[in-house]
Amino acid sequence: MNVSLVRELSIYQLALDVQTPPPIMSATPAILLSLLKSQIDLLTEQQIPATLWVKLPPGKIWHSEIQRYQQQLGNSGVVYHCHVGEVGIEGMDREKIKPFSSSQKVMQFLPNQTRREYFLIVLSAKFCSLIVAERSIKNHKTLLTISTFEPKIIQQVLDGIKQAIVPEDSAIAPDHLICAGVSEPALMSRLLTKQLQRQDEINRQIISKRIAKIEQQKQALHNSLQLKDEFLSNVCHELRTPLTHMKTALSLLNSPSLKNPQRQRYSQMLNTQCDRQNSLIHGVLELVQIERNLEAMNLEAVCLADIVPGVVSTYQPLAQEKGIMLAYTVPTELPAVWCVSGGLRQIVIHLLSNSIKYTPNGGQVWVWGRLQGDYVQLEFRDSGIGISESEIPKIFDRFYRVRPLLSEDPGGAGLGLTIVQQLLRGCGGSISVKSKPSEGSTFTVQLAAVVEKYSK
Repeated sequence: MNVSLVRELSIYQLALDVQTPPPIMSATPAILLSLLKSQIDLLTEQQIPATLWVKLPPGKIWHSEIQRYQQQLGNSGVVYHCHVGEVGIEGMDREKIKPFSSSQKVMQFLPNQTRREYFLIVLSAKFCSLIVAERSIKNHKTLLTISTFEPKIIQQVLDGIKQAIVPEDSAIAPDHLICAGVSEPALMSRLLTKQLQRQDEINRQIISKRIAKIEQQKQALHNSLQLKDEFLSNVCHELRTPLTHMKTALSLLNSPSLKNPQRQRYSQMLNTQCDRQNSLIHGVLELVQIERNLEAMNLEAVCLADIVPGVVSTYQPLAQEKGIMLAYTVPTELPAVWCVSGGLRQIVIHLLSNSIKYTPNGGQVWVWGRLQGDYVQLEFRDSGIGISESEIPKIFDRFYRVRPLLSEDPGGAGLGLTIVQQLLRGCGGSISVKSKPSEGSTFTVQLAAVVEKYSK
């Protein structure tokens, strides 16, 4: 059965509108739930038939308590479910609000200040109570809560409800709006015990969740430190390798019986290892800077045609030195793409450098740009040494370098593809690779297109 109000009503203000207002405490939803559970515990344990006026937050955890009371006492008690406007107590329309039994009724409030209020009024011959909470305007997680057993305050709230009800509405029995008097001391003592038990239970749950969160943070910190240790160890190992070669070359250069061809070879070894050392240090600094600032980097719209030609021209002398045919096709009408600031140039540099590095003399390297749906693809294809299927999953790991089929070490720090992958993660892009040993490799970068700037 449904009951409606003809005027606005605030249970919270009614409870305060007395000569000596009850104290207000700032409570969390967890504390409010503990107050509700402890009162339902008392009513079910003592089998107290009561009239309940309730308006609770949405969620099964709240309304299951009222259902628990109804299941324990059957039709001995009466429950008035109060809600605001045409929306039900759990966000459902009125037709879906079906009472658990014939002893439950639905009270419709006008959409006023009561929308921010929750309350439980318990009326029985042995025990009467009022719990009302108002959501704070500044902080919705804070509930300004009143909990009282004072008969005068409870009766004033009931009188306010009575005055707001349609006068000719006979759905509410007169005794359902009457506070019988002072609650029995023994029940009050028992309720206090229940409240302490429920609060202790909630405190244990909160502590358990906090401990679990701290453990997760501790594990994350441990993993982070472990990764840093591994990174530092790898850096030290990689730095030591060229230093060892340089030390060997220097000691051999001091030999008085060294011939000129050998001296030139050892000098070239020194130059190569110095270049490798410089590449390694530069790569480590670049990677650290990217990982440190990636989340703070802004996305920018950039055109491939503004980046690719310049980078290709920079690498043309190196390609010509190795007899490599280097070419690109990037249509100027391609839309701009989203990438982290300055990231596209770094991506092109690292991928083009790798293609040339692992392509033998007389090979070919191509760069293609094309539109694919809402994305722009940038493809780097070479006729180089290729990558075995077992190595492909490892090539984006830090310091990993493909084992060359050639006798000559192509050099490099093994960080280029790691840097590319990190930059693409920062802008939501992706990279894929197809390769076969001795046939070459194709790296395909996919970036989101700035579609609105593209005109067909």
